[in-house]
Amino acid sequence: MDGDVAVVTGAGSGIGRVVATALLGAGYRVALAGRRGAALEETAGGHADALVVPTDVGDADSVAGLFAAVLQRWGRVDLLVNNAGMFGPSGTVDEIAVEDWTATVTTNLTGSFLCAREAFAAMRAQEPQGGRIINNGSLSAHVPRPGSAAYTSTKHAITGLTKTLALDGRPYGIACGQIDIGNAASDMTAGMAGGVPQADGSIRPEPRFDPAHVADAVLMMARLPLDANVPFMTIMATNMPFLGRG
Repeated sequence: MDGDVAVVTGAGSGIGRVVATALLGAGYRVALAGRRGAALEETAGGHADALVVPTDVGDADSVAGLFAAVLQRWGRVDLLVNNAGMFGPSGTVDEIAVEDWTATVTTNLTGSFLCAREAFAAMRAQEPQGGRIINNGSLSAHVPRPGSAAYTSTKHAITGLTKTLALDGRPYGIACGQIDIGNAASDMTAGMAGGVPQADGSIRPEPRFDPAHVADAVLMMARLPLDANVPFMTIMATNMPFLGRG
C-alpha cells in the first residue's frame, strides 16, 4: 500500500490530525484538507508526502479545487477519509435556529457528499480503477444524545450515504465503509470529563479513549484489498453509556 494517495478532511485537529499522521507514517501520500491552513501545516510537520490544501468542505468549488490539486500533484486518489464535522447546536428542535441546523447539515452531510462525489469520479476514471472511501459516522449514527437533533440527523444520513456509495461503487472497484466513533479524546469531547447530559436527565462524566486507536482502525480498513470491505465498524470507550441501558 506504500505510496497510495489519501485525502483526509478535517485534518487540522483531533481525529483528522491523528489519522493523517498515521497514514503518512504508513507510507501514504496524504492531502490534508481543512479550513485552517496554519493548523494543516502543523499536521503536515514538513513531511515531504503531505499536501496542505485549505478547504471548505461545504463549498462545491472549494472541494473541486482540493481534488484538482491532488490529481495535479499525484495523478490519482486511492483513499478518502471523510472526517470533517461539527457538533452543531444543542437543544430541543424548537430551540434550534434554522441557520445553525443548515450549517451543521452543510458541514457534516453536504461536505461528505461533495468530497465523496469528487473522489468517486477520480477513482472511477483512473487506471488502475478503484479506491476506498471511509466515512466518519459517530455513535450518533445509531442513537442520539439529548438535544442533538442536527448532529444526529446528519450522522444517520451518513449511514445512508455509506450504503449507497458501497452499492454504486461495486462496478468500479470502489469500496466504502464507515467508522462509528464513541468518545475518542479530542478537543470536541473535552467537556465529557466534566459531565454530559444523559437520557435520564442526569449529568455524568464519560470515559474517553486514545484517538490513536481510531487511526489504527482506519489503517486496518484502508489496507484491505479492494475486493474486501468493512462496511461498518464501531470503536468506542469500553465503559461509555452506549450498550444496554447506560
